[in-house]
Amino acid sequence: MCDEVKVFGTWGSPFSKRIELALKLKGIPYEFIEEDLTNKSDLLLKYNPIYKKVPVFVHNGKAIAESAIILQYIDETWKQEPMIVPQDPYDKAMALFWANFLQDKITVAVVNIISAGENREKAVEEACELLQILENELNNKQKKFFGGDQIGFVDIIANFIEFGFGLIQDVLHVEVLTKQKFPLLFQWTQEFANHEVVKEILPPKDKLNTYFQVRFGSK
Repeated sequence: MCDEVKVFGTWGSPFSKRIELALKLKGIPYEFIEEDLTNKSDLLLKYNPIYKKVPVFVHNGKAIAESAIILQYIDETWKQEPMIVPQDPYDKAMALFWANFLQDKITVAVVNIISAGENREKAVEEACELLQILENELNNKQKKFFGGDQIGFVDIIANFIEFGFGLIQDVLHVEVLTKQKFPLLFQWTQEFANHEVVKEILPPKDKLNTYFQVRFGSK
């Protein structure tokens, strides 16, 4: 029996894109179901009644929520290369640590810059302190990606960095992640964005900029 794989998400959500990227990297066919978060479907509410948000991953009728958990499920269910999560216990623990750092710190930093208003300068300063930690981690690894020579779990979790800070610069005209300040992290954004699978998955920049401008450009 063929696996039935569905992803409930939105076109511009970095969290939804994490799941699509992992599936594409592994060559797993799936159906993407676009959700309207202002009018959530009955199926979304059925499959994710606790958080009521995307992404939701449905495999043969069984639903899983939360992108980091879904990524681990995909890796454990489909064993073909590339493996997304490191197999070595220590390397896996470190990948989970950095994924949590990205979720708990960097995502919040992006939101703070967008919503800061008159306090934006302070929000940018705090974001730069956090980005320096990622810069140091890339320096320690001496690799192209956080996952080594290939895109891995941390890189997929970090996908919002590439277009999130780009949007902040293009729409809000605030420079945060620059080549001068963070050369290794900036290079990572270029390597990530130019990966053939990532280019296929990430939303079009002009469409994202327009959407972002409508929602946040006046702040």
